[in-house]
Amino acid sequence: MKKILKYTAYSFALLLGLSACDVNRLPETAISDDTFWRSESDLKQAANYLYTWMPGFNTDDVWSDDAIGLASNGISDGSRLAPSTDGSYNTPYQLIRAANNIIEKAPRAASASPAAIDRYIAEARFFRAFGYFSLVQRYGSVPLILKTLTDESPELTAAAAPREQIVEQMYQDLDFAASKLPTPTQLGNADYGRISNTAALAFKARVALFEGTRAKFHSAGDPIKHLTAAFNAAKAVIDSRQHDLFANYFNLFQYEGEGRQNRENIMVRQYGVSITDRVSTHAYYRGSIENGNINPTKALSDAYVMSDGLPITKSPLYKTPSATIEIFANRDARMIATFMKRGDAQMTTKPIFDVANLSFNKTGYMFRKFANVDDWNTQASRIDRPILRYAEVLLTYAEARFELDNAISDADLDLTLNRLRARAGVAKLTNAFVTANGLTMREEIRRERRVELAQEGFRYWDLIRWKTAEIELPKPILGIYFFKSEFPPATVNLTPDNFILVQGANFRKFDPAKDYLWPLPINEIALNPSLKQNPGW
Repeated sequence: MKKILKYTAYSFALLLGLSACDVNRLPETAISDDTFWRSESDLKQAANYLYTWMPGFNTDDVWSDDAIGLASNGISDGSRLAPSTDGSYNTPYQLIRAANNIIEKAPRAASASPAAIDRYIAEARFFRAFGYFSLVQRYGSVPLILKTLTDESPELTAAAAPREQIVEQMYQDLDFAASKLPTPTQLGNADYGRISNTAALAFKARVALFEGTRAKFHSAGDPIKHLTAAFNAAKAVIDSRQHDLFANYFNLFQYEGEGRQNRENIMVRQYGVSITDRVSTHAYYRGSIENGNINPTKALSDAYVMSDGLPITKSPLYKTPSATIEIFANRDARMIATFMKRGDAQMTTKPIFDVANLSFNKTGYMFRKFANVDDWNTQASRIDRPILRYAEVLLTYAEARFELDNAISDADLDLTLNRLRARAGVAKLTNAFVTANGLTMREEIRRERRVELAQEGFRYWDLIRWKTAEIELPKPILGIYFFKSEFPPATVNLTPDNFILVQGANFRKFDPAKDYLWPLPINEIALNPSLKQNPGW
């Protein structure tokens, strides 16, 4: 495990990009790498550096309606201005520069086989696509740089490339990666954690679903092309039979879900296997979940259906709760795996959870995914962060199929969403069920995605691509029903029907004329006059 992320200082120096506008300006005279790029070992060391850009744990869900932090943020309250610099813009270009460097120089490795050269170029092309997707999601059109640059390179002042051109380049990179990378079985335990061919396909499915639904609901681009690409890539992962669902949803996000034995994980950021055998650690539980930097909302809570598959507004199983524990009665089992409930193990200073501390968990709810008592005590968690997992592939297949035809067969539902619902102890979703209960298939497909991937950083981007951010984000943020018999005396704002009011609608704004794209950093525009600011910023 440690081999993947540990790399020599020399190979680090060879690949390290510069910050901000200098990210693609590494002159060949700045380093001496004549003795590098000779063997397969050199290529592997160089590629190892790319893995350091795998995203760690974050609180991005606070941008959405699924979560809120201790304080408001400029994205969800509409107060942000165009920044002077922005790591969300510069950091992906550092990754892209490092990937371009490998793509250019890997063919120099005379002692490496052609297959080995292709493999590490494929890893680099995967990460180049990974960097560009991060940029396109946020900014739309950006400069497309496919080689390392010197201070004299004209590309430094090039205009942004058309979005469709960048996406097409991502597809080409990911197709190459899928054709040249080993399968997970071929990687085995020894190379677990490296990018596989199914990771390339799964990521292509993510990119294409984003572009296809964005094109459809924003009326921009070719939705059929991208949705077809999403469907085909997801189907290829399914047909590979390399992956399957992990049996226990809660343990999927604990140490029990780590390693090659968990076939659901397609790509993870690895942290280690023990205190002494680790790459790094994180304090996501104590630093984000328990401390209130990410709290689930009533809107997310209400999204979980009852065990009969019906929403709480329609199910006869739903009873108005008289205590916090009753909120979880007869619900989708993913809810009790994602939310803390009375009786759960919590932390060293409070071994058993009863109710949330409203000083930190301001919604009265507390997330449970990745919560581990031992990790709270040490503040050195080694639980890996899933970046791509098979459940997302199944969700992508179902959504792409539906959005292509505005319909989905029961057979495809059984292949995808109903496998997730079975794990969660929820009744099957069928076309007859939707019709009989006055539901809409699109809403149920989106609901399934929301609850399956809750707390994993997807919700904000889903609202962006569906063009529903302007509807959902300006709504007030509500928390749990305030049961006075359970919560200690506290000064909290309540709605007339006694739910905690965390943030009023007047503090939440989303301007559809500009907020579907992020503002480009002002310094980048100053350095490159051909780079134009996004509309409205």
